Amino acid sequence: MQYRTLGRTGVQVSTLALGAMNFGAIGRTTQDEATAIVDAALAGGVNLIDTADMYSAGESETMVGKAIAGRREDIVLATKASMPMGEERNHQGASRRWLVTELDNSLRRLGVDHVDLYQIHRWDPRTSDEETLSALTDLQRAGKIRYFGSSTFPAYRIVQAQWAAREHRLSRYVTEQPSYSILQRGIEAHVLPVTEEYGMGVLAWSPLASGWLSGAVREGREISTNRSAVLPQRFDLTRQANRDRLEAVERLAKVAGQAGLSLIQLALGFVVAHPGVTSAIIGPRTLEHLESQLAAADTVLPSDVLDAIDEIVAPGTDLAPEEKHDTPPALLDASLRRR
Repeated sequence: MQYRTLGRTGVQVSTLALGAMNFGAIGRTTQDEATAIVDAALAGGVNLIDTADMYSAGESETMVGKAIAGRREDIVLATKASMPMGEERNHQGASRRWLVTELDNSLRRLGVDHVDLYQIHRWDPRTSDEETLSALTDLQRAGKIRYFGSSTFPAYRIVQAQWAAREHRLSRYVTEQPSYSILQRGIEAHVLPVTEEYGMGVLAWSPLASGWLSGAVREGREISTNRSAVLPQRFDLTRQANRDRLEAVERLAKVAGQAGLSLIQLALGFVVAHPGVTSAIIGPRTLEHLESQLAAADTVLPSDVLDAIDEIVAPGTDLAPEEKHDTPPALLDASLRRR
């Protein structure tokens, strides 16, 4: 396992981080299975675990808490908030009212007195940067969080938040968690230059592109991944974007084979090769998945392999732009761009 400094925090984290989204109902993972995955990940050198309040409605946090009991101090523990937690209109977002309440809920579920990294899961356009940063700064000073970060923020919102922290003399986001893979490279054009400028750590989620780069999605093979059952439109080969992805996967598989690598090793090695990326978040649903992903822990892609990838998917290109999660609201809601 390789380790890197998380932004400018001084904290050393593994280049592969364990994501716990599949713990619980989402991934149909039991507590025993989740604990076994955590055990094997830690044994493999992983020291960063990332979860969120909304993963299986809090069940993931509860499972993580039970799995790490007795070894909390050896783990860099991260969670997230702001996505809806039920039908109540104020049980979501990045207001002080909700963050103060929901952090206590997360700490209770995790069975800890603090988290190392507390992340705003999505930008909340209804709440000012000053409101959110002020609440997070107070929670940091209270000792309930060590650092805080953003997740899937548009580049301009990352900049705005940095300016707001400086203007109001508040603590700032020290990390960003964007979606990044060989098939979704758009952040290379806007987010990564900004995070590098501000010295932010970057924890990349979906480095296997929702399973497209796991080796399970290939030409002539029935697609039967867990994600394809949940989001079938993302794997519907009648859609042009998905046909483009499949063509790219077949070409990438050849590159991996010629380099003596699995497709997973190629995909994870690519993500951590970018100098702006700190860690790639893997989200195994089974021990078998974890073992295949940990095999990429020491993968370093040579320049000729990286060049070959660039020939297949150009730098800064998203093969499925409609699946991006940082699109400005005005592009999604016509009422916001019309008088």
